[in-house]
Amino acid sequence: MKKTFLKVENVVKSFPIAGGLFGGEVASVKAVQDVSFELKKGETLGLVGESGCGKSTLGRCLIRLIEPTSGKITFQDEDITHVSGHRLRELRRKMQIIFQDPYASLNPRMTISAIIEEPLIIHNLFDSNGDRRNRVLQIAEMVGLRADQLTRYPHEFSGGQRQRVGIARALAVEPELIVCDEPVSALDVSIQAQVINLLMELQQKLGLTYVFIAHDLKVVEHVSNRVAVMYLGKIVELASSEELYVHPLHPYAKALLSAIPVPDPNSKDQRIILTGDVPSPMNPPSGCHFHPRCPQAVDACKVQVPTLEIKRENHIVSCLQVSPENSR
Repeated sequence: MKKTFLKVENVVKSFPIAGGLFGGEVASVKAVQDVSFELKKGETLGLVGESGCGKSTLGRCLIRLIEPTSGKITFQDEDITHVSGHRLRELRRKMQIIFQDPYASLNPRMTISAIIEEPLIIHNLFDSNGDRRNRVLQIAEMVGLRADQLTRYPHEFSGGQRQRVGIARALAVEPELIVCDEPVSALDVSIQAQVINLLMELQQKLGLTYVFIAHDLKVVEHVSNRVAVMYLGKIVELASSEELYVHPLHPYAKALLSAIPVPDPNSKDQRIILTGDVPSPMNPPSGCHFHPRCPQAVDACKVQVPTLEIKRENHIVSCLQVSPENSR
């Protein structure tokens, strides 16, 4: 058994909403609610769910780009929930992020070489300019960029090439954990596979651990060891990729997976159409948050809050209607 690399316990993130005569807090957006999971070294955990379910917010909380409201995050046996200053800077060498938009995440006034070199300067990793340049060349080659491209600016590159620059920037400081925040959703379909394959090759070569956030369920299935399904700030199902895609148990997970196109005109799989809209995270429903849209909801779902429980081996689900007996 591999040792736990990242442990997340009851993490909550709320964003206050100001209003009224004196601009005080009048409400809050509950973006992430009581999320817990563990991650092993070298593993990829996929996070899936509809837009606004809290995936990206959770990813940023994990690496302390934003502060969690409550809960505990343990990275390599160290509680990093409240670390700050010099120690937080040291930790950020080990935790990096690849952003969704390769157009907005790169400084248009900096050359590609300067963008990749910047984290090396911030963390004071090399004593000489020559050593830093050699590191930049090494990383650029690793992600498929040529040396003659390093003097160019981001606007001279395609979306796929810009994302390679973003990956190179994240790798420059030799991190161990990378949050991939929808790294291919802004790219053409023809380019997505190249970037996904690059990320998987780098993981094997460098021993990286990924938290992979995405909308595309087929991409998540391809890259992930385990998959967590989020709905309105909560994880409602967590299992291995093979288990989840073959035996989804939560009604929401079933609906998501039924929407995946099947390249078989004779397929008899029925798509599950959810009624209603996603509730506001400012005022989530009582009981199970999914009950207003759930085809299996009963009266108890309106008042009783379900908790994540083991329903099958290594398969946990938050649903009152799924029991260990009828899920085998």
